[in-house]
Amino acid sequence: MASTVWKGHLTFGLVSFPIRLYSAARSESISFNQLHKADGSRIKQVLYCQAEDKPIPRSEIVKGYEYEKDRYVVIEDEEIKKVAPQTAKVMEILEFVKSDQVDPIYLETSYYMAPDEAGEKPYALLFDALNKTGYAGVAKIAMHNREHIVILRPGKNGVLLHTMYYSHEIRKVDEFRTDLSLVKEKELALATNLIEALAGEFEPEKYHDNYRDNLLKMIEAKKEGHEVVATPEPQQAKVVDILEALKASLAMAKKPAASETVAEPAVVEHKPKRRARG
Repeated sequence: MASTVWKGHLTFGLVSFPIRLYSAARSESISFNQLHKADGSRIKQVLYCQAEDKPIPRSEIVKGYEYEKDRYVVIEDEEIKKVAPQTAKVMEILEFVKSDQVDPIYLETSYYMAPDEAGEKPYALLFDALNKTGYAGVAKIAMHNREHIVILRPGKNGVLLHTMYYSHEIRKVDEFRTDLSLVKEKELALATNLIEALAGEFEPEKYHDNYRDNLLKMIEAKKEGHEVVATPEPQQAKVVDILEALKASLAMAKKPAASETVAEPAVVEHKPKRRARG
């Protein structure tokens, strides 16, 4: 399993048992290095002291908090540890709420919560109880120099933990609203039928990042000396009558294996580069 990101005890009521948290997911993307255009060598970032006008080693760097313009108070790592709240070592469940009341917009980062030694039985009890009652736990935990409110909910094989945005961190946009008076019954019926026609089981493994795949193909093609060809622009049909568009969409959705006829656009064309005449 992945490395531990937090270790401590979970408490609710008089029940307490040891747990560990592991990162449940991480995003993947293609990363590029910065090179000097003239000779293709790697660029190195230098840590520089403005006052002394010279580069300095990382060992001479400390944390500083700016309390006034250009005035800082130095903070040591040990001092940060001293003022850490109790939730840095003990995660306390504050209450239980119905899972369907938790708006997903509040969920930030996901973790697997696993029992540590001697915590298997109370962990299993909590997991089973959350499953059968439909409740989620709301707890408080300190990690990564911040105190988080977290949601504990039962996953497929164990308890999942999600850090939660605080209410003031959610952007309340007054303009973000929907005028339902614009919807007509016939259009709603067709839209509902189209949704049902396109309905399927949620299987995350069937979705792929085509952008990442195309970048990898492009990199491989350039390694082999082939030219890169742009992806064709998608053809967007102009919607004139939403009712007719829904009817046409529903007819297409009902065709067997319709999704299998859609081909991925070509990303690279395997043509060797022309060599400059010497």
